[in-house]
Amino acid sequence: MRIDELNAHERRLWDAFPQGHRLDVATAPAPPDPASATDPAARAAPPDPVIRSDAIAALLLGAAHAEPTPGDRPALRLTGAHITGRLDLGFTDVAAPILLTDCRFDEAPLLQGARTRQLVLTDCTLPGLVADTAQIDGRLVVSRCRLTGPLVLNRAQINGDLDLRDTTIGSPGTGTGTGAEVISASHAQVAGDALCTNLAVEGTFRVTGASIDGEFDLEGASLRAPGAHALDAYHVRVAEDFTFHPGFSAEGRIILSGATVSAAIGFCGARLSNPGDLALEAVDVTVDRNFDLGLGLTVDGAVKLDGTSVGTELSFRDAELTHPEGTALSLRATRARETDLRTRRPIDGVVDARNARLGTLYDAQDTWPTDLRLSDATYETLAFPLPAAERVRWIRRTTGDYLPQPYEQLAATYRRLGHEDEARTVLLAKQRHRRATLPPHTRLWGHVQDAAVGYGYRPLRAGLWLLALLVCGTLYFTLHTPAPLDPGKAPPFNAVFYTLDLLVPIITFGQDNAFAPHDAGQWLSYALIASGWILATTVTAGISRAVTRQ
Repeated sequence: MRIDELNAHERRLWDAFPQGHRLDVATAPAPPDPASATDPAARAAPPDPVIRSDAIAALLLGAAHAEPTPGDRPALRLTGAHITGRLDLGFTDVAAPILLTDCRFDEAPLLQGARTRQLVLTDCTLPGLVADTAQIDGRLVVSRCRLTGPLVLNRAQINGDLDLRDTTIGSPGTGTGTGAEVISASHAQVAGDALCTNLAVEGTFRVTGASIDGEFDLEGASLRAPGAHALDAYHVRVAEDFTFHPGFSAEGRIILSGATVSAAIGFCGARLSNPGDLALEAVDVTVDRNFDLGLGLTVDGAVKLDGTSVGTELSFRDAELTHPEGTALSLRATRARETDLRTRRPIDGVVDARNARLGTLYDAQDTWPTDLRLSDATYETLAFPLPAAERVRWIRRTTGDYLPQPYEQLAATYRRLGHEDEARTVLLAKQRHRRATLPPHTRLWGHVQDAAVGYGYRPLRAGLWLLALLVCGTLYFTLHTPAPLDPGKAPPFNAVFYTLDLLVPIITFGQDNAFAPHDAGQWLSYALIASGWILATTVTAGISRAVTRQ
């Protein structure tokens, strides 16, 4: 493009470019066109500050000055322009920074594969921006802009911040739609922060495999993709905080699976909505510090954190989770040093913590979930142990088959706290739960063991039974002394030792072989002998079971 082909605005831009002067074509209109002097309509309306994309491209690619003057600091600083045509800088090397303010584009700029020092778009309106595989040595700023088409940054390399603050991207009816991918930044590399505060997106925001060396800030952002993926951050790497609070909202699925975050993830005060489906999928995430899903978080849909590793605290404190159709919260194989399940109200749906390693567990009895699955889950301690009978009701909230491990884990926790009696209460509850799953004839023997010695966890009960039977037998045989079998050789009758001979099968005092009761006494002796054998068997079984579990 030759200089004599430029319009007045373009000529002023070429004059301002070498020293990097700012040109505001909206507030400083070009000199009037002589032809407009005879046209009343042209005099009434200010001229449209049109600058052609070809003129800008030619300027940036060196057409203005073949040899720069010493002291020149070229930069494109343009405000208020209407930029027509497609600005095509694809696969070029742009040496000057580009700073555009309040500009309106007719077509989406193309910077695919380009290298530029800095690109700053502020308060601009454009039908998209394509900068995949671009290399930007400084910041990429698309702030307070309105994009009606996609922002494409796949495999872009940004050596400063990526700033999308207060920008709106995509809109139903403009060719994007809520299911379309309107931000594509897969495998992008950002050497600074990704600043997305108050970003509004109508469609999918995809940053799959991206690497961000600073923080990823989505505070106050609004992502809308009902029935689709609102944010796909699969395998993203964030060197600092990954922040969604406060004021963040999303319609559609949030995917963080495989992400690595060197600091913390926070959803405090956020609102996630994907009714009947996953609202947050964060499988196999690694967080070096806290994963905070509490303090006002509201989720309409399921939360899945299977296999996630949290360096310090995983918190749902004061959160609301609703997914009545199935599993509202899945923590399968999740690992954390501390886990806080003190939600604002009971979670509406299943809580699945199977195989989880929960560290120190915080919970509140009034917000226990209705269906809690703890098979093979472990925790170092309970911040609020509660009486064992209450904690047994906590375990029994699990629906389905009998599982021994949750009882054994709870008993082990009480033992570490020095509450041996509470541990035995839990293990007794385990045997009673198991008994309910057995055939009727086996359940009968279980009831006998329970009544006799509490399955070995209530050994004093056997002594009380023995004492009661001893008293009954002694009183009866004192009043109804049995006749001696051999009067000449029988020892003096002693009702106490005679009853002990009948009750205790492993010792003898020589009384039961010397005397023979009759009538009711004979039936009582049979009952005492049977009771003795039952007590001996249940005590032996109970002691064996208790020793095995030590």
